[in-house]
Amino acid sequence: MSREETVCKYCGVSYLILHEFKAMEEKVKALEKQITFYEGSIEREKRLQEELQSLYLDLEHCRADRESKTERSEHVI
Repeated sequence: MSREETVCKYCGVSYLILHEFKAMEEKVKALEKQITFYEGSIEREKRLQEELQSLYLDLEHCRADRESKTERSEHVI
């Protein structure tokens, strides 16, 4: 192929390079979306860990409460 067949007549950029550049642009856009998702996931994970810790404490309180009620009911019987 001649140079005229592989180069843009308007800007002078090789079509192969232009094609690679466009593919890279698409890849960058996809990676930016992933980064945005993962940045949000860090915050979601922190919130879920705090909620899990709170639920675990509630569970421990319920267990202690149940044990004390069981002991009291044994003394009554």
